[in-house]
Amino acid sequence: MSVAQEIEAKLVAAFAPTELVVIDDSESHRGHAGYQDGGESHWQVKIRSTAFEGQSRIARHRAVHAALGKDLVGRIHALALDLDTP
Repeated sequence: MSVAQEIEAKLVAAFAPTELVVIDDSESHRGHAGYQDGGESHWQVKIRSTAFEGQSRIARHRAVHAALGKDLVGRIHALALDLDTP
């Protein structure tokens, strides 16, 4: 299973999103810290979910990191999050 598939599966299970976009943005970071040949190091994630209602921006970010787990987060160099309600 690719990192993108792992991210998607964990986020769908945790948040039942109405919208989920996972983009491997690694190539645009070629030559920067954390870049790995083959990608899967820099990610952009957009989630729209009712699970975020009433949560602060920090709480939403913490919830996503918890859902992904330490193992997966440890394999990601950069994770840009766009989190909101539908």
